[in-house]
Amino acid sequence: MDKLIQTGKLPVDLLKKVLERYSILDPTVVLGPKIGEDAAVINPRKGSKHYWVMTSDPITFTTEEIGYYGVVVNLNDIATRGAIPKYFLATLLFPEEKSDRKLIHKVFGQIHNACRRFGISFIGGHTEITPGLDRIILSGHMIGEVKKENLVKTSGASAGDLLLLIKGVCIEGTSIIAREKEKELLAKGFSPSFIKRAKSFIFKPGIDVFKAARIACRHATIHSMHDPTEGGLLNGVIEMAMASGKEFEIDPEEVLIYEESNILCREFGLNPLGTIASGALLLTVSPRHLPALRKAFGSASIPLQVIGRVKRGPARALTVEGKVKKELKPMPRDEILKIYEKHKRVQGVQGPRVREKIFKNLTPRTLESSNPVWSSDEQT
Repeated sequence: MDKLIQTGKLPVDLLKKVLERYSILDPTVVLGPKIGEDAAVINPRKGSKHYWVMTSDPITFTTEEIGYYGVVVNLNDIATRGAIPKYFLATLLFPEEKSDRKLIHKVFGQIHNACRRFGISFIGGHTEITPGLDRIILSGHMIGEVKKENLVKTSGASAGDLLLLIKGVCIEGTSIIAREKEKELLAKGFSPSFIKRAKSFIFKPGIDVFKAARIACRHATIHSMHDPTEGGLLNGVIEMAMASGKEFEIDPEEVLIYEESNILCREFGLNPLGTIASGALLLTVSPRHLPALRKAFGSASIPLQVIGRVKRGPARALTVEGKVKKELKPMPRDEILKIYEKHKRVQGVQGPRVREKIFKNLTPRTLESSNPVWSSDEQT
C-alpha cells in the first residue's frame, strides 16, 4: 500500500500529474484545470462576446457561517478572472446525529443572504443527511460571465510586473481560529470582545475579494490575479509562479498581517503566511498602473502593498531580504489544520513581528487593528 496522503490539498506534483493525465477537454474549453488557475473558462458559442467562468470549492474547516463561506470562496475564484458571478449551486452533506430542521434552515438562510448580497442566483444542488460525518460539508459550484477582452488569467503575469497584495493576511484563518477555538480562548483569558472581533473577520475586513477585483479591473490592465486560499500567501505566490512560468520575488517585510491574526497565530503556533488566506488578493500589473491603483484603493480605504516583482526565469518564488534570496517551497498542508490537533503554544515570541519558529525567517509587517488589540476587560 502506498504511503497515505496527509489532510489538506493534494501535493502539487501529484495534482499536476492527475490533471494532465485525466482531463477531457473539447474545443470550447478556453482554459481547463491547471495549477494556480482559479476557474475554468468556456466559450459558450461561436460569435459570443462573453466567456463563461466556472469553479468549484468546498468548505471543510469550519461549520459556523458555512453558507456564507461557501458562496464567497467560490465567488472569489470567479472574481479573479475579472468576471461577474451569476449562478451558485451547493452540495450539502449534513451529519446524521447533529442535524435538525432548524440547522437546515439556518444554512440555507446563510446561502440565500450571501447570494442576495452579491447579486447571485442560487439555482440548485443536492442536500442529504450523511452517515459517518462529524460536521457539515459544503461543496459549492459557481458560474460567472466575463467579456472576452476582460478575461484575466493567473498565468498572465509578465516579466517586469509588480506583485501587489490587496488587504492583508490571514483573514479567513483568523475567523476560523476564533470560531473553532472560542471556548479555549475564553479559558485562556481572551476577552469576548476580542474573540467577537476576530470571528467577524469574515465580514470585516471580509473574506471576499469581489470589490477589490472590480476596483483593480476598472483602474488598470491586470495581467494576473489569484486569491490565496489553502497554504496561505506562500502557496498563493508559488501557484502564480507555476501558472505563469515566471520567477516571483517577494519581500516578506512588506506583507501586512492584521494584529488579531498575529496574536491568534502566535497563540496556536501557526505561520500566518501559510494559513488559509481568503480575503487577500494577489495581482500583477505593469509599474505604470501603480499610481492609479494606489489612488483607487486609497479612496476605497482598502490596503494595497507592493510585495514583490515578476522576473524572467524558472517558475519559482523567492524571498528577498537585502542580498539574500531564498526559494520558497509549497506548504505541504495548511497551517490552520494545527488547531484541530494537540498543540503547544510557541514560547518566547512577542511583539508585532513573529520570527524564528513560526516564520522561519519570514518577517512580515503587522497591519494594526482599527481597534485596540486588548480592551479594558482583556488580559494585559
